[in-house]
Amino acid sequence: MKQGRQYKRVSKPAAKIKREDYKPTPFEAEATAAYVDASPRRGPRLNLKIESANSVKIGVDHPEQGIGQIALMRAIGTTDAEFYSGLLGHIINASKESAPSKAGANFMLAVVKGIGPRDQIEAMLAAQMAAVHVASMTFARRLAHVENIPQQDSAERAVNKLTRTFAAQVAALRVRRGINASFDR
Repeated sequence: MKQGRQYKRVSKPAAKIKREDYKPTPFEAEATAAYVDASPRRGPRLNLKIESANSVKIGVDHPEQGIGQIALMRAIGTTDAEFYSGLLGHIINASKESAPSKAGANFMLAVVKGIGPRDQIEAMLAAQMAAVHVASMTFARRLAHVENIPQQDSAERAVNKLTRTFAAQVAALRVRRGINASFDR
């Protein structure tokens, strides 16, 4: 049974409003300003490029591979090339349904980079969090399209376990970083 369909990203966020006659709401203006202000902190866009013919080749979508790799290693909290290579392999394997998915791998990598791991332990936890999230969404989709009670029960149990696991992972990361582990804002 083929699982789900791939969706194309509708558009990339625009830092500039193109229509001269449009006046953004205060919320939209604030969101745009926050996006522009955060750009330098986000650093360069470091995505993976995946080529698969006879074997899968993984690279960084960067004009200079060595510099791109070092920058990505920093973004995922490591200076160890073997760890970097292994973690990327795990991310790619966890993100694919049947063949390596560039979009899926880059989504999971964006989750890891967004968590901002400070070391390899946090990088592994972040990768696990990304994988658990993807699995949660897969089973949530299945739950929404079940055909019988056993399928519903199975998908519901999986969603429940995965979302509880994700909450525990968030709490573990907060404890590791010395942040109050409760979910208050």
